[in-house]
Amino acid sequence: MPRRWWTLVAVALATFMTYLDNNVINVAIPTIQRDLHLSVAGLEWVVSSYILVFAGLLLAGGRLADVYGRRRFFVAGLSVFTLSSLAAGLAGSGGALITARLFQGLGAAMLVPATLAIIMATFSSARERASAIGAVSAIGALALGFGPLIGGFISQHFHWGWIFFINVPVGVITLGITMFSVRESRGSEAARLDVPGLVASAVALFALTYALIEGHDKGWTSGLIVASLAVAAMAAALFVVIEGRSQHPMVALPLFRSAAFSGGTVTMMLWAFGVFGIYFFTSLYLQDILGFSPTKAGLAFVPMAVCIAVAAVLAQPVSARLRPYRTVALGMLIMAGGLVLFARLGQGTSFASLMPGFLIFGAGAGLMQVPLTNAVMHAMPPSRSGVASAVFNASREVAGLLGITIIGAILRSRQGDALHHGTAPAQAFLDGYHAGLIVTIALVAAGAVLAYLTLRRAPDLSAEPDAGVESAQPEQHAVSA
Repeated sequence: MPRRWWTLVAVALATFMTYLDNNVINVAIPTIQRDLHLSVAGLEWVVSSYILVFAGLLLAGGRLADVYGRRRFFVAGLSVFTLSSLAAGLAGSGGALITARLFQGLGAAMLVPATLAIIMATFSSARERASAIGAVSAIGALALGFGPLIGGFISQHFHWGWIFFINVPVGVITLGITMFSVRESRGSEAARLDVPGLVASAVALFALTYALIEGHDKGWTSGLIVASLAVAAMAAALFVVIEGRSQHPMVALPLFRSAAFSGGTVTMMLWAFGVFGIYFFTSLYLQDILGFSPTKAGLAFVPMAVCIAVAAVLAQPVSARLRPYRTVALGMLIMAGGLVLFARLGQGTSFASLMPGFLIFGAGAGLMQVPLTNAVMHAMPPSRSGVASAVFNASREVAGLLGITIIGAILRSRQGDALHHGTAPAQAFLDGYHAGLIVTIALVAAGAVLAYLTLRRAPDLSAEPDAGVESAQPEQHAVSA
């Protein structure tokens, strides 16, 4: 097999690991809570700590990979991610687990921006690049779909730590493939790390996340929460000012002048908001309200995973016929339809009754992700592929984090109000769950409109001639340290 396809295997395995860690923990949440005696806020930090560091440092990771070498950062991030997965599996307290998850986020922030950039540098054919991005997107979708089953089976039949231990052999195998197959590549533009921008973006994200997670328990009008929201707003405004004046910005603001890039990035945020928020709270619904075991709850997600995979495979030919903007918009509308069915679920729902919503949601999620990723990445020059990948992935992770925290805030607020009026606990949870779903449906539907309007000028890769990209370093660098 040609070396470039082994490169794709390495990138796909790394993508599977990082996507899996976004939701493999969700079905195991009740087991982890009982074992480590965590509060609900503590549980959210177990999930959100990974996303917080991952998203907060992705931009720096993308810039560093472009400047100092994408293969180098891919290997370093893979090593950190694998070792921290081992530490997470061995954690004996909530603090130790959250710390390990923070380091997993660090490893992923170094690893993920390099994945799409490596593909852009490795495949000189536009069609091959599109196919490679489609394959990686499909693998990521499968990881999202099978994560609940893997997490549920392990947490029910083994110690929950094995949901992290499974990353270790995969990481070692991926590292071996990387060392002989991936060539070093760098962007052609000289730059250095924008430290002020990094600090401002990290402070803004952390302050906002803290406020969203703790706002319900501490009170939205409490001094600490109001201060956190104010710090987040000021840091975000400062970040924009810094990037506009810096000679070496972490994120060049002209990047967003491309309608395909900016519109596609926001569309991805709306997609992730729906996907990650639904995974987290639907797992709680299946186990706490319907009484499913962790394995049965995980099995409920499998048909959706199959639909995601099938739709991801079909997405490229469908996009060639309908154009990316129509395909992405259609996928978002199908997702919204699946969410409407979720919003009609109650306490007496059977396993079979869950399937229509899961199947429809999965079909839409798989259909839109591949053409969206292709459209966004091909809207940028190859020399910026690392930071473009970082912005794209950071937007997805931030939106996923906001999906968990905002839906959680809406759920707890509505649930608390229902309990105050004498509603039974199970029905109170459902009231909050449905309220969160209504907000998600509105945002996903808005994403369909946005994709239709902004992706109209995205390149038609099925008709695009092969185009060169920035070259990777010579062959001998493929095995250099």
